[in-house]
Parts: sequence; C-alpha cells; structure tokens
Amino acid sequence: MASKKKAAGRAKTGAKRAASAKKAPRAKARSKGLALSGATPSFTVNDVARSLAWYQDVLGCVVKDRWESDGKLMGVEMGAGAVIFMLGQDDWKKGRDRVKGEGFRLYCDTSQDVDRLAAQIKARGGTLAQEPEDEPWGARVLSVVDPDGFKITIAKKKGRGR
Repeated sequence: MASKKKAAGRAKTGAKRAASAKKAPRAKARSKGLALSGATPSFTVNDVARSLAWYQDVLGCVVKDRWESDGKLMGVEMGAGAVIFMLGQDDWKKGRDRVKGEGFRLYCDTSQDVDRLAAQIKARGGTLAQEPEDEPWGARVLSVVDPDGFKITIAKKKGRGR
C-alpha cells in the first residue's frame, strides 16, 4: 500500500510540474529559414509594348509605372490585385535568339471565379494553355502563356466558391 501512495504522490508532483511548465512564459519561436511576405516576378521580354498590351488587354492587368529611355519604352510595372509583374525590354546583350520562359511557371492565387476569368481571357482574344480544372492538390486552376513563353497558372483554393 505504501508503494501505491508513493506512486500517487509522484504522479501528483509530476502533474504539478507539468501544469507549472505550461504556465511559464514561452520565448517567441524564431524562424531559422527564409520568411517571405510576397514576390514580384520580373520578366525580360522581346517586345515590351507587345507584352504590355497582352498583360493589359488579355489578362486585365493595369499599368502602375512605366520606364522610358530617350523616349523609348524600356519597362513597365503591371498590377493584378496585390501582385505586381515587372516587364523589361531585352537589351539583346545575350543574343537575339535567347529563349524566354523555358523551364519556368509562375503560380498565382486568386479569390476570383476561375471559370469566369477563363471566359474573360478568351473574350479578350487570349488563349488558355489549360482550361479550368480541379487539381488533386485542392484548387481550381487555369493556365496561360504570355507572348514570350512565360507560363502563368492562376489558382483558387477549393472551398472559396468556384
């Protein structure tokens, strides 16, 4: 019987320690890795005026800023909600045959209806690389390819409307 009392006393003491440990203030956890809060892709393009027209007229982006040199358009900042796309004219220092967009895909999240976006893109003369579809990772997506071959997938997480 004495050993049961000792065991019960130890359990109570252990519970008190656990309870007091929970009440102790915790140090704030620090991330040891990279912690980003946004990203702004910058695409080097063959014809910045053509790309500006595509992002504006087909996707519906808005011009936030323009950069010119000697009266020639060199770059633009295009806004799409909270996301910014930077488009810069290629200076051809790496050759005129430089392939753009290969091996690259940009994933963008939206709260908008993906099917409606797809219809708007088509109505503005755009072509979808991927029609809207539900993905196994829990989103409805569509994909487009810009004039220079940069692939953009626009996704809406399931459970937030279609």
